[in-house]
This record gives sequence, C-alpha cells and structure tokens, in this order.
Amino acid sequence: MFSVGPIVALVVGPRMIARSARPRMRRSVIGTNIALALLVGGLCWLIGWRDYLLLQTPTVLLAGSAGIWLFYVQHQFEDAYWESGEDWSYADAALRGSSYLKLPKLLQFFSGNIGLHHVHHLSARIPNYNLQRAHDENAIFHDVPILSLQDGLRAVRLKLWDEERGRMVTFAEAGAGR
Repeated sequence: MFSVGPIVALVVGPRMIARSARPRMRRSVIGTNIALALLVGGLCWLIGWRDYLLLQTPTVLLAGSAGIWLFYVQHQFEDAYWESGEDWSYADAALRGSSYLKLPKLLQFFSGNIGLHHVHHLSARIPNYNLQRAHDENAIFHDVPILSLQDGLRAVRLKLWDEERGRMVTFAEAGAGR
C-alpha cells in the first residue's frame, strides 16, 4: 500500500491494455502511452534520467500512497458492511459499506471531498463540489459510519473480514480467535 502499490496502481496499471478492451479504449491507452513516452523521454533528455527519477519517485510514492490509503479506509473499516448474494443491498452497501472520512477542511478540499465517499456510492453523478451539501441536506446520510483522520490511520491494520463477529479484524485478532 505504501511502497510497490502506488507504483503499480499509478504508473504501471493504467498503461496496460486489457485483452477485452474495446478498440476505442485500446487506441486511447496506446495514444496516452506514446504521449507519455515522448514527455518522459524529453524530460530525461532535458534534465537527465536520474534527476527525473529523483523528482518523480517521491511524488508518485507520496501521492499514490495517499490515494490508495484514502480508497482503502473508505471501504476497510471495522464495522464495514459486507454481504453477498441475496443479503446484499445496493443502498446498504453505499451507506454502510463506505465511510464518511471526516477530514480537516484543508485535506477535504485537496482530496476533492473523497471523504464523502458514501454520497458518491449512492449517487455517482453528484459532482465532488456538491458532495458536502448533499450529505448535509439529506438525512439518509446522517447515520453513516464516520471515521476521523486518526480512525483512518488505525484502519490500515484491518486486513480480514471476520464472519462470526461481522467486522474487519487484524491478523493478530484473527489468530487470537482460533
């Protein structure tokens, strides 16, 4: 999540073309790959490949780690909703399966209101600048799981779903339950 993950998620993964990709998507990815190759090649020629990597690596790792962490804690928190089959509900998955990560206003702004993920899951058509207003004006959103920044940092250790307890647990908690 904080080392190889950002590189795979932000650098390598988006450059791959799925075998099932439609021709338009295939052309789009190939065109973007060519443009990036020219841009990166030009920058390496201009400032040198070492300086390019010294500039890009920390940026990709920091931004990528933050993005992966934001996505992770929005879905992997202690009392997350996990159901399958006939017990699964779209509304419950949106409202109880994704959290309201209540960030300080500055982080909320710079993350594009991603902490209001529950609103996005219920209606993906609401633009990020209206997510807070949608949350505030609709009572349905007032009972969703709320995580503080500190709760989000602690949630990183939660890795497994415990079906008996109906919650996310750490490896240690899962081992202790045996």
